[in-house]
Amino acid sequence: MKIWLDGRIVERSEAKVAVLDHGFLYGDGVFEGMRVYSRRLFRLERHMDRLAAGARALGIDLPGGREGIAAIALATAREYVRASGEADAYIRLIVSRGIGELGVDPSSCPTPFVTCIVDKIRIFSDEKLLSGISLITSSRRSPSPDVRDPRVKSLNYLNNALAKQEARRQGADDALLLNQAGAVAEASVANVFAVRGGRLLTPPPSDGALEGITRASVLEIAAELGVQAEERTLGRYDLIAAEEVFLTGSGAKVVPVATLDGARIGRGEAGPLTQKLIAAFDRYARDPENGTALGV
Repeated sequence: MKIWLDGRIVERSEAKVAVLDHGFLYGDGVFEGMRVYSRRLFRLERHMDRLAAGARALGIDLPGGREGIAAIALATAREYVRASGEADAYIRLIVSRGIGELGVDPSSCPTPFVTCIVDKIRIFSDEKLLSGISLITSSRRSPSPDVRDPRVKSLNYLNNALAKQEARRQGADDALLLNQAGAVAEASVANVFAVRGGRLLTPPPSDGALEGITRASVLEIAAELGVQAEERTLGRYDLIAAEEVFLTGSGAKVVPVATLDGARIGRGEAGPLTQKLIAAFDRYARDPENGTALGV
């Protein structure tokens, strides 16, 4: 693990965050989860677009601008790859409101604070990635856009964490979150796709879905493969009746879903289109045109 903190790269034992940082106190900030594939940072520009848009929505100025933030991610990833010898890695890039006074008022925080963590990550076991994971429908609902816009990748993930906890308590791998209208929003930390009648369907951001970078990549890959794909409002029934269901995310990549609330989806394993997209995404992610070289 390598961590960028306060202008330098440090080891885990040296990494300390101020207790008066409003990211720590109030979840006030934005972040990006990114991937390094074959020593290239995948879709860096798109991640920076999303981070910059989220920061603007919260009224946070990116220290050094998006170029400065991108340079921090690249430098930390480069040091991790050089030290570990690994060609792949996961990056968590965080921009918090910064250190301020007690109290939620953001105006007490003069300078945003940047942290970047690079390490390996494993969301699900290799066995689950082959056989498919189990989902339960969480009792928690995804907040409506006028409460917390899903397009802003903020530090406030309490609802997602509690949904994941609920899934674990029920012996499942992950949780499906519905929005206030009862439509599918997302999984705890991933976008949701369903295959019905050979068509690839995924909820629109207006239903509570994050504008995921992996999600967008899968839609592009589907178009290249000649697979019809569209954004559509989905209900829980649409997932149970689907031939295939899978999740996407920077941490998880492409993950097949075998069951929802105990009901088998399709064959109860990774379906043919899901398998095809898993393989195609791996090729896509390692294509030099889709990544920024680390220089190591």
